[in-house]
Amino acid sequence: MNIDSIKNGIVIDHIPAGRGMKLYELLGLGSLDCPVAIIKNANSSAMGRKDIIKIDADIEVNLDIIGYVAPNVTINIIRDGKLAEKKSIGLPTILTNVIKCKNPRCITSTEQELAHIFRLENAEERIYRCVYCETKATADSQ
Repeated sequence: MNIDSIKNGIVIDHIPAGRGMKLYELLGLGSLDCPVAIIKNANSSAMGRKDIIKIDADIEVNLDIIGYVAPNVTINIIRDGKLAEKKSIGLPTILTNVIKCKNPRCITSTEQELAHIFRLENAEERIYRCVYCETKATADSQ
């Protein structure tokens, strides 16, 4: 398998195995008009197996989505073929329009233009709560 290096873009590394496609979908990478590579189940000495996403374009990515789906990933910003910046991402404390409240009585069900906002309640168990109705959402249940 041969995947070219990128000149200017982003490499999302250390994604837990199996979560790369979910990130691809939530970030809307399928609609990009540039090369995007998803490497699934790559060998990793630290993780055993991991996924990697390479985007050959200098675009903005939603760090909240990345932190929610795969906390502890590394984002490498590549410029002129060299590593320009490296970021570590953790769980976001506030999620806005990343997940939707499943409570049919929540105000977000009737007020369509209202943002879906969740706050982190328990980082260890990855539990979020809707700020309007307190409905629980876990990162693995969405």
